[in-house]
Amino acid sequence: MSNLPSEPEFEQAYKELAYTLENSSLFQKHPEYRTALTVASIPERVIQFRVVWEDDNGNVQVNRGYRVQFNSALGPYKGGLRLHPSVNLSILKFLGFEQIFKNALTGLSMGGGKGGADFDPKGKSDAEIRRFCCAFMAELHKHIGADTDVPAGDIGVGGREIGYMFGAYRKAANRFEGVLTGKGLSWGGSLIRPEATGYGLVYYVGHMLEYSGAGSYAGKRVALSGSGNVAQYAALKLIELGATVVSLSDSKGALVATGESGITVEDINAVMAIKEARQSLTSFQHAGHLKWIEGARPWLHVGKVDIALPCATQNEVSKEEAEGLLAAGCKFVAEGSNMGCTLEAIEVFENHRKEKKGEAVWYAPGKAANCGGVAVSGLEMAQNSQRLNWTQAEVDEKLKDIMKNAFFNGLNTAKIYVEAAEGELPSLVAGSNIAGFVKVAQAMHDQGDWWSKN
Repeated sequence: MSNLPSEPEFEQAYKELAYTLENSSLFQKHPEYRTALTVASIPERVIQFRVVWEDDNGNVQVNRGYRVQFNSALGPYKGGLRLHPSVNLSILKFLGFEQIFKNALTGLSMGGGKGGADFDPKGKSDAEIRRFCCAFMAELHKHIGADTDVPAGDIGVGGREIGYMFGAYRKAANRFEGVLTGKGLSWGGSLIRPEATGYGLVYYVGHMLEYSGAGSYAGKRVALSGSGNVAQYAALKLIELGATVVSLSDSKGALVATGESGITVEDINAVMAIKEARQSLTSFQHAGHLKWIEGARPWLHVGKVDIALPCATQNEVSKEEAEGLLAAGCKFVAEGSNMGCTLEAIEVFENHRKEKKGEAVWYAPGKAANCGGVAVSGLEMAQNSQRLNWTQAEVDEKLKDIMKNAFFNGLNTAKIYVEAAEGELPSLVAGSNIAGFVKVAQAMHDQGDWWSKN
């Protein structure tokens, strides 16, 4: 790809998938799948557009808007919209590429896509957010639809932004349809959707604990990064199940428990209020059982932990931090964020898994561990299609089943395609990558997107 500009995040995501496919027996058994990987690595369509809006002072502002429609072999494009000043094509291609295989692991009929803009919602008034969302949807509505492309929220896009965008779509397209997920409950949303990624992550890791013989969450110390939707609801579910949550974080630093009690439900409720107001954790009034560490991620400051769950953003666990987690006795690492660990960190975890066998750390990639969010988005789409609303218990039960199936799909696929020594835990990263890829590749082949030489 030397003729193309560097896309470091996308290249990292591609290399991680390609590396695990190459280091399995998949290409030996099915050499034709190399062609599928080459084809699948290029998006079906990339839409770029300008977004012109007016700030509260009457000034013209302009941002770059994007939608990467990566793969629709399994269903309509599905993936979030991110509003953040760091947004660029490389980041959205990486997220869209991961989304293809994550969505495949849910077992639901969803393709993969991602979009957003380099707009910074922090410090903006409600009116400015509304004007931006309407201007953004003025172009995006031409390219999406309930059977074409169904965006959702992501960083910077919560219920308020989804509402403004849905309203703008409804007016422009003159249709009320399930075109966005994460909607309000009174106009097509689903119960459990805000909680889904965090809850699903905890359910997934529960299967890791059970399979490896580590028991339940009771008494386990869990380090979390992030303080948004995923981290908040993962923390609440962990506390409910008897674990001790020892950290949260944001871009300004980390909040770390100093005693045995850990972070409480009251602490998390306070963090929710801070984040709802779009403020930093620096404004959190932490009592004596917590300390604030400026400019740091939590991993090297949490002491002994059993489980680490990165839930903030990409590349938030480095090689050094991975080694630090091993030294702290960590046995389970699962990504609540997309590509939360660097390739070097994953290598540390995977090498440890091979060397230490049953005593090793066990790592689960985001495309499997955090697929609960998009899974409940898929369930929201199903409810919209039926013009029905399921109960909280019904959605939660379906989410549990989806996370269980994602775990065992990756586990059993690893047993088929990845050699393992006696007593070695299966590679969940390899198994999940292969399982998602094979499902998508086969659908693409059936539909003529690639073919074998006769």
